[in-house]
Amino acid sequence: MSDTSRRSDDFEAAAQGSPEQIAEFDDHHRGFVGTVQHFLHVNPSLVPLIVLVAAIVIFGVLLGSKFFSPFALTLILQQVQIVGIVAAAQSLVILTAGIDLSVGAIMVMSSVVMGQFTFRYGLPPSVSIICGLFVGTAIGAVNGYLVSRIKLPPFIVTLGMWQIVLAANFLYSQNETIRSQEIEEHASILQLFGAKFNVGGAVFTVGVIFMLVLILVLSYALRHTAWGRHVYAVGDDPEAAELSGVNVHRTLMSVYMLSGLICAFAGWALIGRIGSVSPTSGQLANIESITAVVIGGISLFGGRGSILGSLFGALIVGVFTLGLRLLGADAQWTFLLIGILIIAAVAVDQWIRKVAA
Repeated sequence: MSDTSRRSDDFEAAAQGSPEQIAEFDDHHRGFVGTVQHFLHVNPSLVPLIVLVAAIVIFGVLLGSKFFSPFALTLILQQVQIVGIVAAAQSLVILTAGIDLSVGAIMVMSSVVMGQFTFRYGLPPSVSIICGLFVGTAIGAVNGYLVSRIKLPPFIVTLGMWQIVLAANFLYSQNETIRSQEIEEHASILQLFGAKFNVGGAVFTVGVIFMLVLILVLSYALRHTAWGRHVYAVGDDPEAAELSGVNVHRTLMSVYMLSGLICAFAGWALIGRIGSVSPTSGQLANIESITAVVIGGISLFGGRGSILGSLFGALIVGVFTLGLRLLGADAQWTFLLIGILIIAAVAVDQWIRKVAA
């Protein structure tokens, strides 16, 4: 071996005399604004929680005991229970950088199947409920397959599915409403989510309890399970997630199927809320769920946000709606303020995302 090649292979000798410090991270001094920005980035549900508390305090000062009564506060929970459940489904899809415009149609279709299978075909109500849950999950599976396998944009897929399911809903039900009295007499289990119980003046329903438990279970699954980390990874960068071993197709399928199942449960809760089975109910659930998710701080670009924020977003809308109604304000003020909240929420999200740029 020549002297030149021997010297080039003697790495330790070649490294002698070189600077010991190879690289270091810059010590950025964030300052107060930067620290707040970083804290909000790490805790995405904090912004809607602050807005929710501020709204409760403002309306509490303006309305006093009329707003702060246990009945009024739990009435807000009853009003947002359907939106809260559907928003949980919408949150899962948006975390994967998608969007589901068919959630409301799936919800109504599932409720119609539960009602029609019971009263048209004479099936036991429990069997009809299982059929309704299966239909919701199956529609979610079709959405998931078209998005993950055929690679169609989620917006287009769910926009088309919304139209298809809505039309099928009216054609199948023949636009007939099953009355509350019939359900109460022959299939009261369909109204289970509307059952009320009183705790110290506060009135809760089974639907409210289901919404809170659902949010807590999904929040735990997203933060502490491998599946939850895969959902965030797919939403942040699907190609990087694929390269790191995440099965993107399976993750997207699980998200859309779970979303469909949750919407079917929302359909069951819808029957309990309104008492009847109507193909025209819940028409705005898709828009209301997106509103709750955006105000709740979940990024429309995917991969960032907390499902707990969606619950806060739904509650913010409920507080504004009830507070303005008790103040005697025109209903249009509610839409105006919610519109401002949506734009403000997206602006805050963009500001917070700069910390990660």
